[in-house]
Amino acid sequence: MSLHVFLYGVRVSTTLTPTHAPAPARTTPRRRTRVLALPEARWALVATVAFLLGLALDLGGAPMWAYGPLYAVAYATGGWEPALEGLRALREKTLDVDLLMIVAALGAAAIGQVLDGALLIVIFATSGAVEALATARTADSVRGLLDLAPATATRLTEDGREETVPTTELAVGDLVLVRPGERIGADGSVLDGASEADQATITGEPLPVPKHPGDEVFAGTLNGTGALRVRVERDPADSVIARIVTLVEEASRTKAPTQLFIEKVEQRYAVGMVAATLAVFAVPLAFGADLADALLRAMTFMIVASPCAVVLATMPPLLSAIANAGRHGVLVKSAVAMERLGEIDTTALDKTGTLTEGTPEVTGIHPLPDSGLDENALLTLAAAAEHPSEHPLARAIVAAAGARGLRIPPAEDFTAAPGRGVRATVEGHVVSVGRADVESDATVVQVGRDGVPVGTLALTDRLRPDAAGTTAALTALTGTAPILLTGDNAGAAARVADATGLTDVRAELLPEDKVGAVRDLQHTGRKVLFVGDGVNDAPALAAAHSGIAMGRAGSDLALETADAVIVRDELATVPAVVRLSRAARRLVLQNLVIAGAFITVLVLWDLLGHLPLPLGVAGHEGSTVLVGLNGLRLLRESAWRSGPAQGT
Repeated sequence: MSLHVFLYGVRVSTTLTPTHAPAPARTTPRRRTRVLALPEARWALVATVAFLLGLALDLGGAPMWAYGPLYAVAYATGGWEPALEGLRALREKTLDVDLLMIVAALGAAAIGQVLDGALLIVIFATSGAVEALATARTADSVRGLLDLAPATATRLTEDGREETVPTTELAVGDLVLVRPGERIGADGSVLDGASEADQATITGEPLPVPKHPGDEVFAGTLNGTGALRVRVERDPADSVIARIVTLVEEASRTKAPTQLFIEKVEQRYAVGMVAATLAVFAVPLAFGADLADALLRAMTFMIVASPCAVVLATMPPLLSAIANAGRHGVLVKSAVAMERLGEIDTTALDKTGTLTEGTPEVTGIHPLPDSGLDENALLTLAAAAEHPSEHPLARAIVAAAGARGLRIPPAEDFTAAPGRGVRATVEGHVVSVGRADVESDATVVQVGRDGVPVGTLALTDRLRPDAAGTTAALTALTGTAPILLTGDNAGAAARVADATGLTDVRAELLPEDKVGAVRDLQHTGRKVLFVGDGVNDAPALAAAHSGIAMGRAGSDLALETADAVIVRDELATVPAVVRLSRAARRLVLQNLVIAGAFITVLVLWDLLGHLPLPLGVAGHEGSTVLVGLNGLRLLRESAWRSGPAQGT
């Protein structure tokens, strides 16, 4: 148990997953550890239930024999594990707060304050269960990411035979056949064939990417309707999808120095408090004090100096902020995560699925002058030819025709050429729709009729309506315009940047490039908030000082890795939750001052005078009530809407 518990109430800051969010289509198979499958969670549940039942009987005036056994159950079920860990640490000649708090709880019980001791035990047991659940779910999610890569691949031998082999046995130089609809088994380059690959998990590009000889493909991405022969160019252990897993793990470990600092503080605090308690007991005893009086004074000192007061002083504003954010569609996973959101001074944003909705829409209809068609006629032709297709561009074209109320005639003799487009007979004319080979910040498709071009359609990823307002608000909050980090092409990135007022744009980034950009910023002393949604964003979410994931289309790994999740994909909630976090941090500081003042006065009273135990408990609990009420102010609706834009 680290001092993290006493400052924030939980030991970890990430990986709890929203269970009430909408269930979008996901890129990673869902594999979750059930809460009650963890022994820590079961023990914590038993301890909490026993404590609450005992508390109800205690407050109701029941006799000691009625509620005492319930408190005993809470002590035993919630305290045995931290006690065991504390004893193991003691055997290794280290003293941690686990053992110290167990001693404090038992000491409280020894002098009749059974309720206070049981409360400490329940806090410990609950935070231990949170840590175990967080660790298990992170492991599940990272393992699930590897399921994106297929278990087997079709390898072509030198004599042209096909053999099915585990993808782990593929080596650089092997030839692999990828059939339509299969996942690509290894990173490599296309030797022959034409198709399209959905590689949003790697690059974040919203549309399938045409693949022709010489193009690069990635393991775990989904092949389209064409067959490809691929030469393996990376060992499976070095594929991009495998490196994403490694990057998430490495980025999580970059926070270890903070944990090391906490452990140093924990040691000093624990040793100091034990030494002080022993001194409070031994010194009066050496001067002839009564044994019972000396023990009572020492136990009173341990209770009033207990960091439990600090726990209860810091948690109310942070938990109130979490509750307020939850009402507005932002799930912040812990008090630590809420506190860290208010520290950020730089924002980095993903493009596809974050600033944009990740779905294409028709933004331009351009009939050629000599075609004899107007916009509606051109769109009708294209929609009719595309209607049988399942391609995202086809769905966007058909949707655009539907939005205009156009009647779409039936198509006959439909064919699709992988990576090239579709062809169909519409009202006696052969209509073709395919990508145009032009340089543009949009996807351009050319429409032909009877072999003659008749016009083009431009399609772009739809910008979220609150994207520009969000970037402006984040600029005001941090004093610096957000940075755009995307795996999409430079033209598409520039279009989104122009629409949202961003100037620092970094495009065509692989996941490790996004991590590198975040780390470069942090090496200059910046505290970076990264906002993303995809598997390719997970390493950057883990590396950043704080991470927020878009909830509806977010991958499992992104949701697990992020510190907060925007459940309804309302981008404008990002600056709002940052403001709320800053307000919570100010209240935490106020509460710590109040709690520290009470503890100091009570400790000095106990050391220099004679502090009656009931008065010590009353003062200790009174300060808790005071700071609790102060923290509850953040539950108000006005706390979400208001707040200074700048400062911390």
